[in-house]
Amino acid sequence: MAFNTENHPGVSTEVPAATQGFVLNHSMLRIKDPEVSLDFYTRVLGMRVLRKLDFEEMKFSLYFLARINANDQIPQDEGSRTAWTFSQTGILELTHNWGTENEPEFKYHDGNLQPQGFGHICFSVPDLAAAIRWFDENQVTYVKRPEQGKMKNVAFIKDPDGYWIEIVQPSLLHTLGNPVK
Repeated sequence: MAFNTENHPGVSTEVPAATQGFVLNHSMLRIKDPEVSLDFYTRVLGMRVLRKLDFEEMKFSLYFLARINANDQIPQDEGSRTAWTFSQTGILELTHNWGTENEPEFKYHDGNLQPQGFGHICFSVPDLAAAIRWFDENQVTYVKRPEQGKMKNVAFIKDPDGYWIEIVQPSLLHTLGNPVK
């Protein structure tokens, strides 16, 4: 039988038929300065901006970013690209409330300070050591380097707003969370 789910208290072992086709499309982070954040996510993490939506009446903009492949068929037409964007997985939405970039003391809560809430997003990389060298070359701020702490081969970096980003190489994680024997 194919794997269905790990069984823990509260886990439904059956997928309700009404949820067929549901897809986790995106997660959203609020950003202070779009120019600074877009530089980080596009240059340092290699994401592409799929779509920007402005909501003038409410004074905010949404930037939808993703890692794309050369073979992705992304529509040129803005309306079609908007619909396509909302059908994908692994999208990051950056929300900019206009004017925050001009407020020197303005800062968003990163979710890791008290009271804790939101924790982090995660990027998988093919070569953790190469990614760490790239982050070092780009003077990225670390919360934790891969060799630090009890969780080895896992790094945490910060984006320009202080949000934590976990960096992992999947092939190094076979024993993650397993007790040492």
